[in-house]
Amino acid sequence: MAKEKVVLAYSGGLDTSVILTWLKETYDYDVIACCVNVGQDDKMEEVEEKAMATGAVKCYTVDVREKYVTDYIWPTLKAGAVYEDDYLLGTSMARPLIAKELVKVARKEGAVAIAHGCTGKGNDQVRFESSIHALDPSLKIIAPWRTWDMKSREDLIRYTEEKNIPVAATLKKIYSRDQNLWHISHEGGNLENPWNIHEDDIHVMSKTPEQAPDKPVYIDITFDKGVPVALDGKDMNPVSLLEELNRIGGEHGVGTIDIVESRLVGMKSRGVYETPGGTILFAAHKDLEKLVLDRETIMFKNQVAIKYAQVVYDGQWFTPLKDALDAFVDSTQDVVTGVVKMKLYKGSAVPAASKSKYSMFNESFATFEEDDVYDQSDAEGFINLFSLPMKIRAINFKENGIPSKYTAD
Repeated sequence: MAKEKVVLAYSGGLDTSVILTWLKETYDYDVIACCVNVGQDDKMEEVEEKAMATGAVKCYTVDVREKYVTDYIWPTLKAGAVYEDDYLLGTSMARPLIAKELVKVARKEGAVAIAHGCTGKGNDQVRFESSIHALDPSLKIIAPWRTWDMKSREDLIRYTEEKNIPVAATLKKIYSRDQNLWHISHEGGNLENPWNIHEDDIHVMSKTPEQAPDKPVYIDITFDKGVPVALDGKDMNPVSLLEELNRIGGEHGVGTIDIVESRLVGMKSRGVYETPGGTILFAAHKDLEKLVLDRETIMFKNQVAIKYAQVVYDGQWFTPLKDALDAFVDSTQDVVTGVVKMKLYKGSAVPAASKSKYSMFNESFATFEEDDVYDQSDAEGFINLFSLPMKIRAINFKENGIPSKYTAD
C-alpha cells in the first residue's frame, strides 16, 4: 500500500533537514520537498540534491521571482503599505505566495498535508497556515516546532548526528535571517537586547552610510499606473529593475532599519531589515502621488495604507478585505504615471524632482509672481466661510457669558 504524502516547505537548512527526517519517522509519510525561489541566495540545484540525500522522494524547486514582484510587491507598493511606520513587509508579502505554491504541489501530488518549519512564537506560522486554509482547507498542516521535543539548535544538531542527516551546521549561528528579492531580515543574537547597537557586520545587501560613497548619485524612476517600469529611461523587467535598485541602493547605504515591532502573536521583537531598492521605490512612489493626487484622496489613501499593511503583516492576503482594499488602491493609480528623480546619498533616498502629464501642479496658479488666473480677493470669502463655525462659537460664548479658553489675554 502506498504511503500518504506530505509536502514540506524546504530550504535545505538545519531546521527543514531535520523536519524532513522527523516527518518520515513520526508519520511514516513520503516527504516531497518544495523550495520556492523568491530571490534568496540559495543555489537551487544544491538544495534539490540535499533534499534527495536527506530522504525526500521528490523535490520541487519553483522559481516565482517575477510573480513575487508583480503580484505581491507591486500591489503593496501601490498601496503605500508600511507596517508600524518602518517595516516594508518583505517577509510578510512572500509567505502567501510560498503557501500558494505549496498547495499547488500538494494538489498535483495528491498529498494529505503540508509541513513547515515556523516556530510557535512567530508571525510566519500564521501567514502560512491562514493562506493554506484559504486556498485548500482539506489539507492537514504539520508544524513540528509546536509538537516535537526539540527545543534548541543544539537539539537539532544532535538529531542530525544521530540520524546521519547531511547538513553543514554548527552551533555558531549569530542571526536568524530571511532573504528574498525585496529584503533581508536579521533577528536574534545581540539584537535580542534592544539596548545593544547592531554591529556593522550584520549587513548583507548594503553598506553602512559611513562606508557609502562621499558623492551622491541621481537616478530616474519611471512609473506607469503606480508600477515601476524603467530606470534612467531604460525599460526593465520587474526582477532586473528591483535587482539593480538593490545594487545601487545598497552601494549608497540606503534602506537599513533597526526596529522593535509588534508581532501578531502578542510579543515585541527586534529586527534589522535591509531593503535598499524597496526604500527607494516607496519614497519615489509617494512623491509622485503627491504630484498627481488631490488632497482628499491622499489623506484617505494614507488611512487605507495603514490597514493594508496590517492585513499583509497578519497573513490575510487571500481575503475579501484585501481584495476590496486593492480595488480602492488600483482606482487611485490610474494617474500615478511619471518620472521621479531620486537623490541617493549616505543612507538617504530623497526625491529631488518629479514630472507627470497628470500633474496637478499648475505654475499659473501657484506662482508668487503676477498672474491673471487667480483673484486673491476671492480668499476673503473662502476664509469667512471656512472659519464660520469658530466665529459663531466665539459670539455665542460671549453673549451667554461662558468663559472660553481661546482668548487673547
